[in-house]
This record gives sequence, C-alpha cells and structure tokens, in this order.
Amino acid sequence: MSEPALLEINALQKSFPGVKALAGVDFRVRRGEVHALMGENGAGKSTLIKVLNGVHDRDSGEVRLDGQVIHPRAPTEAESLGISTVFQEVNLIPSLSVAENIALGRQPRRFGLVNWREVKRSARTAIERLGLSIDVDRELSSYSVATQQMIAIARAINLDAKLLVLDEPTSSLDEKEVEELFSVMERLRDQGLGIVFVTHFLDQVYRICDRITVLRNGQHVGEYVTADLPRIELIAKMLGKETADIESMEAATVAAHHQDAIADGNDTEQTAFVRAKQYGRRGAIEPFDFSIRKGEVVGLAGLLGSGRTEIARLLFGLDSPTEGTLEVDSEERTNWNPRRAIDAGIAFCPEDRKVEGVIAELSVRENIVLAMQASRSVLRTLPMKKQVALANHYIDALKIKTPSTETAVGTLSGGNQQKVLLARWLVMNPKLIILDEPTRGIDVGAKAEIETLVASLRREGMAVVFVSSELDEVVRTCQRVAVLRDQKVVGTLAGDDVNEQGIMEMIARSHD
Repeated sequence: MSEPALLEINALQKSFPGVKALAGVDFRVRRGEVHALMGENGAGKSTLIKVLNGVHDRDSGEVRLDGQVIHPRAPTEAESLGISTVFQEVNLIPSLSVAENIALGRQPRRFGLVNWREVKRSARTAIERLGLSIDVDRELSSYSVATQQMIAIARAINLDAKLLVLDEPTSSLDEKEVEELFSVMERLRDQGLGIVFVTHFLDQVYRICDRITVLRNGQHVGEYVTADLPRIELIAKMLGKETADIESMEAATVAAHHQDAIADGNDTEQTAFVRAKQYGRRGAIEPFDFSIRKGEVVGLAGLLGSGRTEIARLLFGLDSPTEGTLEVDSEERTNWNPRRAIDAGIAFCPEDRKVEGVIAELSVRENIVLAMQASRSVLRTLPMKKQVALANHYIDALKIKTPSTETAVGTLSGGNQQKVLLARWLVMNPKLIILDEPTRGIDVGAKAEIETLVASLRREGMAVVFVSSELDEVVRTCQRVAVLRDQKVVGTLAGDDVNEQGIMEMIARSHD
C-alpha cells in the first residue's frame, strides 16, 4: 500500500468574475519528493498556490495536509500549518541582518524583550539545515541574489515547515547558482520535506523533479512520474495537443503556404530589414541571431518563459541589450529605444493589451490616432476631421465592431480591442510590426480575422514578427519560425518544415 500523500487537494474550484480559474483540480505531493507544477499562461498555477497559501479563499473542494482538512485564510495561517512559500522576488529587508530577516515577525522574546541570542541561534540552525556557510550577523544586502534566495528558504523552513512551495525561484539565477539551489532542494527532500517547484524551464524539471502535475485552462491534465514522461509528451499535454495526432499530420497540407519562403530562403540574410547578431540581455535571453525581411512573417515559438517576449522587447528597444549588434535597414543601431524604433518604421503590439496597449477610458478614435499624435509636436495637433477620417478608415478596413468612433475602447470585446491596437500602428505605415500574442483571449472568429490581416500585410510588403503560444496559429501564419526553450533560441524552421511536430520536437530536445 502506498504512503498517504503529505498534501492532497481534491476537486478544487475557484472562480473570479467572468473567469473559472480552477475547475475541479486535483493535486498531490508526497513526503520527500520534488513535485513540478507545470502549465502555460492561464493554466491555474498561481491561483492554486494562492488558495494553498490562504491568499484566495476556495469556492469548493478539499485540501488536506498530513491527513487533516485545512482551510487557511491568510499566509500566516498557512505557515502555522506547515506550508511555506518562497516567491520569485525575494521578499526580505536588505538593510537587516540575515538573522533578523529569518526571525522577522516571529522573534523569540524573554522578559518582554527580543532574545537576540536565540534569534541568532535559530538562524544558524536553519542555515545549517541547508548545508550552507553564511554569517547570520552580516547584512542581507551584502549577499548575492542567489544567496538571498537560500536565506528566504531558510526563513521558510524555520517554522517546522512540512511543505515548501518554490515559485519560479531560478528565474534570475545563473547555472552555478541553480545547481547550488538544487543541492539545497535535494537536501530538504532527503529530510522528508515535500517541495512544490513551479518553473518554466524544462531542463530543470527533468533535472530535479520526481513527479510532474500539468494544469491547462484551470483543469487537471494529469500527474506523471518524471522519468516516465518524454519531453515531447509533456509539451503536448501543456499545449493541449495529442502527440499521435500531430505525428500523423501531412506535411503537404502546410507546404503550399510556405513555398515563397523556400524559393528565396537563402537570400534572407542579404536582404534583411532587421538583423540581430549575438544579441542578448543577461538574465533575460541568451545571445541569438535573428533576421527578417520585408514581406515575411517570422514566428517566435516556445513555451511560457522561453524568451519570446524578451526578444520582441529587445527588437523594439523596450529593453537594452548587454551584448551583440542590431542592424535596421543595413545600418547598425546603438542606444536603441522605442522612439528610434518607431522612427525606423518598427511598431509593437504588446502581449498585455489592457495594461500596455489600449487605454480603456479613451475612445476608439483617440486610441487609433494616439501613436501618430505622439509622433507630432504638442503644437501640431492632428485636426479632428483627420482623426475621425483615420478612425473610420480602420474601423472599416479591420471590421472593428463599435457603435461609433467615440465609444470607449474598454467597452469593446477583446478581439475588437486588439484590432484597435493594430490600427494605431498601421496608421503609422510601419515597415515591421511585432505582434506579441495578438490573438490571446479573443474568440475564434476574431482570431481568424487577425490571421487574415497578417497575411494581407505580408503581401503588401510589411515584415511581421509573430509571437504566439498556439502552435497551429504559428504554422498557419509564418514562413519561418525561431524556436525557443529556456531563454535561448534553439533552432529555426522554414518552409514545409514549419509544422507542429517539428516545433515541439525542437522544444523538447535536451542539451545532451
């Protein structure tokens, strides 16, 4: 008979207005195991962790820890039950000592005063449990980010934790620091702790995790022994694909769509509108080569956190590179920023249209002319007649469903908001437009319309960088695809090699 689970979650339900974040999710963690919680955007990972921590109250379902039903309603209550969480951003106080941070909020007292001797003794015990050599009297800020992460773990287990949740703990660590963290995790696993490991790095999952649970769209896909789950099957389950179905796809069905890429693919480098050489940003995306020419759609494909958005932001100048060169229109560009990108004919539609894209309170007209107006001086306001004419033109051209040009964008559907954002940049007649998840959160009909628009822009000679989590969408839309995994470009596909199976196999390929 198998040992009962340390943590057992059954039929967990959690909804927010208009969204069912968790729909009957099951999740189990055993003592002495590292258990990966995997899933793409919107899978429900963050919601599950917040319910477990008492940040969100569950709608229904049962949570058991050590066989006892629990219902934490605050993080402090979860900690008192034995559930400790360490988040991606170290939530400690840099100006305090290591010992003060470990004991913060729960300092032992004697005769009404803080017992500093006990604070330091307890901190040393917690640090020693991790097998580390750290001076608990030193100020936290004197240590590296990686060491601060270890100290956060020491604080988490200092309350006799039974379950440790590590939420993206390796995102800002280098390879050596990741290995140091894994040594600590293995040590705690050997001590009988249950560890939930949330990450988007496939190599790390297969390096440290005993089991994997996959969530998708708020639902439980399955629990698997890591050693028994091939990488390509893990990717298929995360993306909602059946590997057998993908493997049986006829390459001929997509070949015609990519014939123009085959015909002159060898000429891509010579005629590139944008060419990046060993371009990268430390901690965000490893150095990569990339090129795109006018009249071409190049996709960026990979799982969540693979580096797709990081490349898009670098190309538009939102982030600064730490190495490499960028050429635009055969001219090397330095001190690259969004203003210079726009002047060079590059536009960018960000992933989060509500936060970084449309301005919900402004009208359709105001949103459409925003970029053009910003490119003019304050004294050269675009005449109202011209604004209305431009807005009406793109409402018709993109089939934007709106009562009028003066309707607030926030009242439109997600698909129509996305079209307004596209219209804003098309007004500028760009040579290259970067579309980061342009169809996320919109209905099937709107998706088809945007894919059709991308095809028409390409035929008109515009270059398009197309970022999408939906592999079928990438295959239908792109002539070439740069495939990413774990913050690096691992290969490029072109022509009739652009298919779902090829992309998934490239993502799944290990370093070995």
